[in-house]
Amino acid sequence: MTALSVALKYLDTREREGAADNPFIRAWLMQAGFGPDAHDEIPWCASFVNHIAWLLSLPRPRWPARARSWLTVGAPVSLSAARPEWDVVILKRGGGTQPGPEVLDAPGHVGFFTGLGANAGSIFMLGGNQGNAVNVQQFPADRVLGVRRLLQ
Repeated sequence: MTALSVALKYLDTREREGAADNPFIRAWLMQAGFGPDAHDEIPWCASFVNHIAWLLSLPRPRWPARARSWLTVGAPVSLSAARPEWDVVILKRGGGTQPGPEVLDAPGHVGFFTGLGANAGSIFMLGGNQGNAVNVQQFPADRVLGVRRLLQ
């Protein structure tokens, strides 16, 4: 069992519209440090990764609800050496100029590495809060801040 194989069990878990909340997502948010009033409309990508890491007793960051905080756990690996089993990818989020990986308190996105796109110009990752659901999406490789291996 790998982090990716466990994360895949939650594929298609999605936010609920309106006042209703998905109980899985609310539990992930609370586990990551949000209070009981947190709703599934707030960013929850890092809370999803935190939950998978918790299930497998893998390293977790001090601030598990912040995507960029995942740059502080595990071992750094190059994008070209990334593997789907245990690696998380941390991305810049938003437009315009973004700070580098040394700034943890800035917009980001995190998910589990699933592969490289054609010519390594993009990456695929399974993550939460991607289109309000857990799914696999493609992202430009130039948004990658870092790749961390949670288990050697």
